[in-house]
Amino acid sequence: MSTPLMDAVSFLGDCLDRLESELKRGVDFWLTHSHDEEHGGFFNCLTREGIVFDDTKYGWLQGRQVWMYCKLYREREDFRRDDLLRAAIAGGEFLIKHFYRCEDHRCYFTVQRNGLPIYMQRKLFTESFFLLAMTELFRVTGEKKYQELADAVFGKIRYWAREDDSELGRPHLAGNPRANELAIPMMFLCVLQEMCLEDENLLKKHKDDMKWCTQHILSHLQRDKRFVLETVSPEGIELEGSRGRFMNPGHAIEAGWFLLRQANLLDDDELRKTAVDHFIVRSFANGWDSAKYDGGLIYFLDIDGRPSIPLESNMKLWWPHCEAIIAFLMAYRTRRDDVLLQHFKKVYDYSMKYFRDDGEVGEWFGYLARNGSRDENPLKGGPYKDFNLGCFHTLRCFHMATQLIREILKTELVKN
Repeated sequence: MSTPLMDAVSFLGDCLDRLESELKRGVDFWLTHSHDEEHGGFFNCLTREGIVFDDTKYGWLQGRQVWMYCKLYREREDFRRDDLLRAAIAGGEFLIKHFYRCEDHRCYFTVQRNGLPIYMQRKLFTESFFLLAMTELFRVTGEKKYQELADAVFGKIRYWAREDDSELGRPHLAGNPRANELAIPMMFLCVLQEMCLEDENLLKKHKDDMKWCTQHILSHLQRDKRFVLETVSPEGIELEGSRGRFMNPGHAIEAGWFLLRQANLLDDDELRKTAVDHFIVRSFANGWDSAKYDGGLIYFLDIDGRPSIPLESNMKLWWPHCEAIIAFLMAYRTRRDDVLLQHFKKVYDYSMKYFRDDGEVGEWFGYLARNGSRDENPLKGGPYKDFNLGCFHTLRCFHMATQLIREILKTELVKN
């Protein structure tokens, strides 16, 4: 007779095998279809079959792909391959040559295929992904120039996040008062965690920065801790109007596992509880489409039930589901609660049914209609305006999920 524990171990073992397969298929997709052998860097806009439909190159996605390749090369024996390392180095050199501006440590947002600059974004995210790429390149190559570039850009990111972002070029107009956007402390905390998690000295050095990020993320938890809002006032007060009622459940869940990782780092039980119960579980409940269409996370919502302005609000995108897979596994590893495992199963089953490509070509689809249809937009890679579909969220999900499942199974086997 099976027991709940035996059933959980069996289920997670099956998930592990399938996610391992998805990781290999996904890596093969990007290695096969996204490399620009003529000019360097990576093609970002790819059809279901991997055909390039636009050769514009996006700084976010270039940096993410370098980081992902390096991460896999460094942390997994089966991906310690020369072709992966060569591609990461070539991508990093393309970033340095064509995206990075040494005079002010800014990075272009988009460039032409040959590297000519097109557009500079007035946000700190392209620089953040450049920094993550340089940090991982230094770890896998030992080349100090990558670390020096990461350090130089970090100083600017910290200044823009914590002090003054006016030099990014976005004016602060009288009718648009300053606000605390969830993405800023989240991105800064992600940068800090990736920089510091393996270095005790850096953890001590940036303890105050991590505390600042954590406090600013927590300030988005509003309405008696029932909702995580995308934008609040600098003082952590709900804003008026639709902007103040705006929620992205997937983003809130992602913030939750960032906070949970921080809580585990600090051994902070109160932060663990807040991360799991309010950022992950409650945000999942707010966003899960339980009434219609077989589930899935709705992209945007108005917390008062009023119309949500973005036209894509009722769509179901790949990346919130990837973040929920990570979040629930991380939460279950932290706290063996069957409800957390059940939530993981919901997201996992939905994702495998609707986002996974059952054909020979790997990688997930990115965009679903509310009913789960992907017929109108069956892309595997897209530009920023199409929500950054690229070599990052799925592969990070598969990589982290397999690590977490192994840790969970190892603990259960030791205990029993």
